[in-house]
Amino acid sequence: MQPTTRLTATALSAAVTAAAVTAALLPTAATAAAAGRPHPSRASAVAGADAAVTAHARALGVTAAQGRTVRDVVVDADGAQHVRYDRTYRGLPVLGGDLVVHLAPGGAYAGADRAARSDLAVPTTTPAVAPSRAADGAVASLRAAERGRALRQAKAKPELVVDALHGAPRLAWRTTAVGLDSLGNPAARVVLTDARTGARIDAWDALETAAGDGASLYSGTVPLETTLSGSSYQLKDATRGNTYTGDAAGRTDSCFFGICFSRAPATVFTDADNHWGTGTTADRASAAVDAQYGTDETWDYFKNVHGRSGIAGDGKGSYNRVHYGSAYNNAFWDDSCFCMTYGDGDGTTFGPLVALDVAGHEMSHGVTSRTAKLTYSGESGGLNEATSDIFGTLVEWYAANSSDSGDYLIGERIVKSGFGKAALRFMDKPSKDGKSADCWSSGVGNLDVHYSSGVANHFAYLLAEGSGAKTVNGVAYDSPTCNGSTVTGIGRDRLGKIWYRALTVHMTSGTNYAGARTASLRAATDLYGAGSAEYNAVAAAWSAVGVN
Repeated sequence: MQPTTRLTATALSAAVTAAAVTAALLPTAATAAAAGRPHPSRASAVAGADAAVTAHARALGVTAAQGRTVRDVVVDADGAQHVRYDRTYRGLPVLGGDLVVHLAPGGAYAGADRAARSDLAVPTTTPAVAPSRAADGAVASLRAAERGRALRQAKAKPELVVDALHGAPRLAWRTTAVGLDSLGNPAARVVLTDARTGARIDAWDALETAAGDGASLYSGTVPLETTLSGSSYQLKDATRGNTYTGDAAGRTDSCFFGICFSRAPATVFTDADNHWGTGTTADRASAAVDAQYGTDETWDYFKNVHGRSGIAGDGKGSYNRVHYGSAYNNAFWDDSCFCMTYGDGDGTTFGPLVALDVAGHEMSHGVTSRTAKLTYSGESGGLNEATSDIFGTLVEWYAANSSDSGDYLIGERIVKSGFGKAALRFMDKPSKDGKSADCWSSGVGNLDVHYSSGVANHFAYLLAEGSGAKTVNGVAYDSPTCNGSTVTGIGRDRLGKIWYRALTVHMTSGTNYAGARTASLRAATDLYGAGSAEYNAVAAAWSAVGVN
């Protein structure tokens, strides 16, 4: 065990600003100063983007009936600015109304990315379908999705929205249905219904999860920063925005429609001698140390590699809850509490869900929720899940922990014999899990988002490592291509930078696989130049998974 602060280690609603990328990739902030320009602030970026929206309102489909709010701001090292907006139509939230306005280093308008091309108008904002009908349909959809699990306290809350994600804008009910299973664990589903005809438009799980767990502490002895409070130490890290880990004590949340009547506790773990856990599940602190360590490594990855301080880019920490529910076989990010939650698993399929790549996966859902906010359905939902798999994998590599070495397997440390496979997902050939897609097809968006994510996971592996048989860090891979091509990888670092840039600057809530190709090619151009080896590698990797 290590002394002092270097220690022994290891929801019902969920979703999921960065500083400039590293100076090695883009000019430093001194470039703007050298050109006689002050480096833009967040406020000046927003003011410039607002002016650009007004000046280009017709081209952007912006009308007087719309409202808009700023979701995120990215200012590059060379002074270029990217402001992301959410929009409303006559006061109603618009699904697919988000747009990103781009300004050149000098502040000139440089274009925009939009989730929807129309002006968002609908003939009327008065529904013909009663909210009770939408609620009943959503509860039925939740029960159908949870077939085989008895649900209690099932409730639903409809919200009137404009849906611009699924073709021409239309008035819709977005209904969140929630319930608890027999063990008190949460289940939630969002159902989108045409508010004029009652036809179902779409439905998706409301919990963004990594269906994994862990059997014991996974990362050996690791350093942690803690806080001395009186005569004992708290598992709270003041160097990372006061991120902390608490004990949920086997309880679950009681939340309905975004309002929580009670939450499982997050009682901060304390220790008298600052030596935490025993490396076994017999000590409740062991899982807590794993969770805290995973949070630390994820924080450091996004800050040191991408210049992002915390999930929201504001320097504020999130928190962890471990020992959630009873034999809960899952982990999830919940944006409403800005926290990660981990179950202990059933001991047969999964162990405690606190492995390093799971922590990275869950926190990355939070980053997505504060940036592109990819809708958790269809192809955009697959990209949402893949984003968390990609960054969870990169966090594992970044940590360089010999007890949990970097690999392209998702959740390999948390599966037990009852799961029947060596990992949750396999990035080199996603279909090895029996359900994920290796290649894009017109029906891939109909898959569960954890399986449609396979296309982007496969792309990411090919972009980093290339195709064919090889052994990386002691693990054998054999990645095929869908078009028979041979792909040469450009490495994990450049994969991460390109994907992060695409997510935070170019993707929108409705981005599909074709849009992801465009966004990542734009990102490669931003970072390395049009026609660069990196740009060509991105194009080749997308073609290799059938996205052209």
